[in-house]
Amino acid sequence: MDPKRYASAPGEIPRGTLGGLVLDAVERFRDRPALRNFVGDSDRLVDLSFREMLDAAARGASALAALGLEPGERAAILSENRTEWALADQSCLFARVVSVPIYDTLIAEQVAYILKDSGARLVFASTADQMQKTLEAAGAAGVKVRVVVFDPPEGTLPEGVMRWSDFLEAGGGALPAERLRAAVEATDPDDVATILYTSGTTGEPKGVMLTHQNIFSNTQAAGTVLPIREEDVTLSFLPLSHIFQRMVDFLLLSRGCVLARAHSIRTLGPDLAVVRPTLQIAVPRVYEKILGGVQEAASGIRAPILRWAIRAGARWADARLAGEEPGLGVRLRHRLADRLVFARLRERLGGRVRYFISGSAPLAVEVARFFYAAGLPILEGYGLTETSPVTNVNPPEGIRLGSVGPPIPGTEIRIADDGEILVRGPQVMKGYYDRPEATAAAIDPEGWFATGDIGELDGDGYLRITDRKKDIIVTAGGKNVAPQPIENRLKANPFVEQVVMVGDRRRFTALLVVPAFEALDRWARDQGCPHGDWSCLLAQPDVQRHMEREVMAHLGSLARYERPKKIVLLSTEFTVEDGTLTPTQKVKRRVVQERFREVIDQLYEEENEDRTVFVA
Repeated sequence: MDPKRYASAPGEIPRGTLGGLVLDAVERFRDRPALRNFVGDSDRLVDLSFREMLDAAARGASALAALGLEPGERAAILSENRTEWALADQSCLFARVVSVPIYDTLIAEQVAYILKDSGARLVFASTADQMQKTLEAAGAAGVKVRVVVFDPPEGTLPEGVMRWSDFLEAGGGALPAERLRAAVEATDPDDVATILYTSGTTGEPKGVMLTHQNIFSNTQAAGTVLPIREEDVTLSFLPLSHIFQRMVDFLLLSRGCVLARAHSIRTLGPDLAVVRPTLQIAVPRVYEKILGGVQEAASGIRAPILRWAIRAGARWADARLAGEEPGLGVRLRHRLADRLVFARLRERLGGRVRYFISGSAPLAVEVARFFYAAGLPILEGYGLTETSPVTNVNPPEGIRLGSVGPPIPGTEIRIADDGEILVRGPQVMKGYYDRPEATAAAIDPEGWFATGDIGELDGDGYLRITDRKKDIIVTAGGKNVAPQPIENRLKANPFVEQVVMVGDRRRFTALLVVPAFEALDRWARDQGCPHGDWSCLLAQPDVQRHMEREVMAHLGSLARYERPKKIVLLSTEFTVEDGTLTPTQKVKRRVVQERFREVIDQLYEEENEDRTVFVA
């Protein structure tokens, strides 16, 4: 078969269960720290050992049984990333109860849909607000659930609600070791471990059924590619309701590593400095913000120094990534750039990071190159919720910027005739919960899962993602335009915070741009332009012309039909809270386009033919 259409990574992947993975880790690392937590809002850290972690999970499993949940029944977890999330999940494993993660950012109506569709009988809720949301959702769905609250409100709790501390005592103590082992042995690797609901941006959310073997196999295969040491420490901050962070947490626990929990994603910078991780996972939006923070801090005389350092680092990085030894001049300039810029960044991130892992969305090449030059290589990977999630990842010794690497062991990748990426392997989901037709549409009889992404393979089996199949823009002239690579060109620009391309079925493409307002405001002050709130700033003609120059300068090499002809400057950024970002920081394109439909329509009106910049 044509190697550019097919790639397979050999390797026999062992079978196992997640409960077995946890038990084996506890037996090996018994009194070593497993989970590390901040005490309240302070910078003080406290550890929970592997043995203490298992004791809490065993008590939780006993409580689930005492509350009447049978093996195979469902318990939902409505919470941000925190230690109790992991303990509730492990409690479900040992009780053989299927966990149903729910993003804490979802509204009551969305929670109601998941509770009803999954048939969850119990909900772990993190706070009083999440408790109230759960009760409202259950009422709207017409279902009866018991609620366990990690941080309960003071006073008497509503009927059917109990405190986490009381829940842990409800079973009369921890399940003894022999019953934990018996529960693990009674679990078939092909049993469903968890049901995760898709975002539902193109229809009703679907429950992705992942088995123990799906996730277990992914920890084993990914662990053969990623260099992990027992003494490694990571800061776990991405939503555990997404399989990316959750799978990596299982992988690191199985290797004896320490999982520290961030206060929240908003305190990521200070938390990294305190925890000092040795390896770290994040999504592209986080790396873009880190680079943006470096650029914003480089004001005045430091701005040209940073620009020089980025160029010097890029030349050194390109040579190294091409397998060449950089010349003496390149090495000396990189050494100076490291002293002036890169070393400070490493220190801000704790000073111990060996590498980052990136997934969930495409990573801009310019961002990846900057981090590589800074001595913080990013191993970009690929996968979906339906693939548990990893199918590909760049190995540390063979990073290729712009690619997501070759397939991990046991995984096959094929490119369909229309360019869609197909995956086959032990990580591919069992199916969509109670959706046999949707399952059959996604997985063919030979086991190939259709990802919905467009990509290409090189001769060495490295995969490059071109775009989401459903996101491809088809202009009125019939030209296909992939928006993500064009958007990624702009993300390293210090004046661009977020960007979305539009133009499907239109005469030309255009861009919705959220400026990096701190940098733009500083530029405006230096130019003597009036400045104030963001809307007033964007109303200034000089500011509009500056943003036009910055954006268009990155797009000159595009084909004529790809090149955006107009720009909309937005005064507010896309956020999870306003529904324009997913919890993993990916833009919901259809939501954005609907929200800004009026101004998008204006772009194509004849009276606006000569205008380039619009403000919304």
